[in-house]
Amino acid sequence: MSHNRSVTPRELANSICDTLQGNGHQALLVGGCVRDLLLGREPSDYDVTTDATPERVMELFAESIAVGAQFGVVLVPRDGLRVEVATFRSDMGYSDGRHPDRVVFSKTPEQDVQRRDFTINGLLMRHDTGEVLDFVDGQADLRAGVIRAIGEPERRFAEDKLRMMRAVRFAARFEFEIAHQTFAAIRKRAGAVTDVSAERLREELTKLLTEGAARTGFELLERSGLLSIVLPEIAAMKGVPQPPQFHPEGDVWIHTMLMIEGLPSGTSPTLAWGVLLHDVGKPPTFKPASETGDRIRFDKHVDVGVRMAEAICRRYRFSNEETDQILALVANHMRFMDVDRMRASTLKRFVRLPRFEEHLELHRLDCLSSHRHLDSYEMVQRFLAETPPEQVRPQRVLTGTDLSEMGYIPGPVFSEILKAVEDAQLEGQIRSREEAQEFVRKRFAWKRVQA
Repeated sequence: MSHNRSVTPRELANSICDTLQGNGHQALLVGGCVRDLLLGREPSDYDVTTDATPERVMELFAESIAVGAQFGVVLVPRDGLRVEVATFRSDMGYSDGRHPDRVVFSKTPEQDVQRRDFTINGLLMRHDTGEVLDFVDGQADLRAGVIRAIGEPERRFAEDKLRMMRAVRFAARFEFEIAHQTFAAIRKRAGAVTDVSAERLREELTKLLTEGAARTGFELLERSGLLSIVLPEIAAMKGVPQPPQFHPEGDVWIHTMLMIEGLPSGTSPTLAWGVLLHDVGKPPTFKPASETGDRIRFDKHVDVGVRMAEAICRRYRFSNEETDQILALVANHMRFMDVDRMRASTLKRFVRLPRFEEHLELHRLDCLSSHRHLDSYEMVQRFLAETPPEQVRPQRVLTGTDLSEMGYIPGPVFSEILKAVEDAQLEGQIRSREEAQEFVRKRFAWKRVQA
């Protein structure tokens, strides 16, 4: 390989296999990269499996890092890429439901693949010839479009409960079916998914939402019984009716499924979660027409939804930054219905929300998944296109120091005055420091205590 350019992930994996084989070891590409290559997809990363022990791998690759040496896993990084190299092994017992209690290194790849999760992920490939080694009938399941656990499904899921979520995600992403016995095992053991750490569940749910098949994935989660365990707040949407004049598509669940169906692969995680949770407050605030006297209502569903979304974000340990954005998306999604009546200052402040493009996209999906009227969306688009940025975020014409020099005593009143000045700026009423000073003297004369 040339050192004048970065290597590709495949070149790095091939190079590792060459080095291992050149030193008398077996080395094969394994897992998701083989599956993706056979499906005609570009793998996002590559894994290598070998009969070399972790100590031997680290001896051959000076830059390697022992990330799970006790489980036979070593990371080999190069040019910002990394390849996991795992020693052939058999796993003995999974007391914590994720890691083997003990591993026994083996000498054959056939033994190694028996511990892996699904047949389509248990395929091996010779890096140089492309020959596939298939000890679990994975190629047949790839052709048939089937997600099937290797060996006994319940045992595979007992070893790592997250595999139940992964089965759903793979089925959704590849448009595959889950084999009957495998699906039955998921339904039987769904409650055990709570043994999985919040962080791992969050990552799996986020992938499900952002890989381009979110609706299929969440419908599978619901049918498998997993959804009521991991996100009971979303499961509660099913069967909650909405006023047909605004939501001809159906209940809250159908509306939410239509919205997440519109999320393309690569969607921002915060937008995806904001879309999923935007109406989470509707089930607990539902009131039928017989109770309200006119139509179905969800009074204060936004406020309730923000509190529920915050509890979900805390439960799944989102970062503070992610939580703030998700909550902002939930809190502001109904404001679009008022944009044609907003004062200029209010509208300008609205479009200044951080990552406003996510708010706008959530609103677009909301409309297309219900009444299909895009008037407010198009109005905001026009406003953004026609309004110069300096009018949306004008430079401040007065500061707290200016107010002190004008005879005002620092305190809470400063925020009130400066906000009023900015409002007047945004409304186009003042454009200079002098006009701002005159505005303050007239509007806040009674607050001024010294000459």
